Amino acid sequence: MTGPTAPLHPAVTVTNIKNFIPILLDTDDIQYTSWAELFKIHCRAFQVLDHIIPPDSSTSAKEKDPKVDEQWSHLDAIVLQWIYKTISKDLLITILSPGTTAAAAWKAIENIFIDSKPARALHLHQKFANVKLENFPNMAAYCQEVKNLSDQLTNVEAPVDNQQLVLQLISGLSDQYDSIATLLQQSTPLPDFYTARSKLCLEETRKSLHNPPVTALTASITAPATNVAGTASSDQRDNGTYSQSQQPRSSGRGHSDGDADVGVVSPTPNSLHGISGTHQHGPLHQFLIPLHHNSDTR
Repeated sequence: MTGPTAPLHPAVTVTNIKNFIPILLDTDDIQYTSWAELFKIHCRAFQVLDHIIPPDSSTSAKEKDPKVDEQWSHLDAIVLQWIYKTISKDLLITILSPGTTAAAAWKAIENIFIDSKPARALHLHQKFANVKLENFPNMAAYCQEVKNLSDQLTNVEAPVDNQQLVLQLISGLSDQYDSIATLLQQSTPLPDFYTARSKLCLEETRKSLHNPPVTALTASITAPATNVAGTASSDQRDNGTYSQSQQPRSSGRGHSDGDADVGVVSPTPNSLHGISGTHQHGPLHQFLIPLHHNSDTR
């Protein structure tokens, strides 16, 4: 007769850790604080927080009972898999060690991102002071970068308070946000970061509605009409009789008589037949016909 079946531990039911922790931590990423916070929340929810932050390093539940030891090892392997699946390949290779525990892997990652705190704090302060809206595609991305840098400074024990956070948010704005920047900095007390972020994003939306982007249709409607003065009409181009004879020329001054202006008739295949070969009846200048008579007497 078998005993009662032990209840299934909540951690065993997790099939895809990325559904709960969508951030992939990388060595060059600035998401460590967010990743770590999400991971701790997840572990707390599934009752395995002690596997990454042991309550007391001198004792362990696995020393008390072989059955507890087996279950603890099983759960620790699950948490270790969670860690490995939410970090980049380069970071995984850096911390991977045979026979390691979830707590050891967690500590190794922490040391990578929090080592040399004074030097990292100086570097982060410089980045924080120089972040500008113009370097980001939109207001939301800019505000997120400011917040990420603030979180990293907190992580290296160099936190910035809300006033510093909001003032930096304002100082990095471009000139087109001068009005909202003035309103924010004149508020007493300064709004908290999320209120300031909300106001800035709303201002960005308002500006986009009042200044819609130029589209191809808009450009075609507002484009100036093409100047077609001096060109032949479509009717003239399509008319087969259109020829140089329809374009008067004032070339009579080159003749000795000076009595008439002449125009040249463009020869056609039928007219050329009469002057080709042995059937030519006269010189080619017979095709010069007077266009009008000059009444001026010289």
